[in-house]
Amino acid sequence: MPSYIAFLRAVNVGGRVLKMADLRSCLEQAGLTDVETYIQTGNVRFATSMRSTAKVERYVEQAIAAGCGMDVPVVMLRPEELRAVHDQAMRLPSPFGGSEGHGRYLTFFKERDVPGPEVAQQIATWDRPGESATVVDRAVHIWLDHPTMQAEFFGAFKKVLRPGTNRNLKVVTTLAQRWGS
Repeated sequence: MPSYIAFLRAVNVGGRVLKMADLRSCLEQAGLTDVETYIQTGNVRFATSMRSTAKVERYVEQAIAAGCGMDVPVVMLRPEELRAVHDQAMRLPSPFGGSEGHGRYLTFFKERDVPGPEVAQQIATWDRPGESATVVDRAVHIWLDHPTMQAEFFGAFKKVLRPGTNRNLKVVTTLAQRWGS
């Protein structure tokens, strides 16, 4: 039975609370199996007999709306896609020389929301000290040498990043090791 990894957008931030135990229960009641979550930011792995990633994505969004009472956008990946994104992130050279800087982040998108070529070029040529980013496939890879609260990048590209969901590289690494078979 195929496994999927769902990244939920904007849960447990800004007063939108969704307990992971409630999420697991909701998805199990919706017929998904082997449901597992990691930390409180809306990372969930499960199995289903459904084979279309797009259909699974919609099904999970509908299940969360019905079972948890929240409209939550979901970005769905198969385990091999998560592993590929992680491996790509590890191959990208740091713009800060040998140092990874203060933080590495990835913003994941649904297929339809991936920044187009013009926006990807604007992101790649972003020129602020200590901030760099690039678009690769369904993710924006972001490097910062200062705290995210001080980063101008997120404000400058707020509209572009809005449909995506952000994770730090440490979380993505852990998920790729656990679930990216």
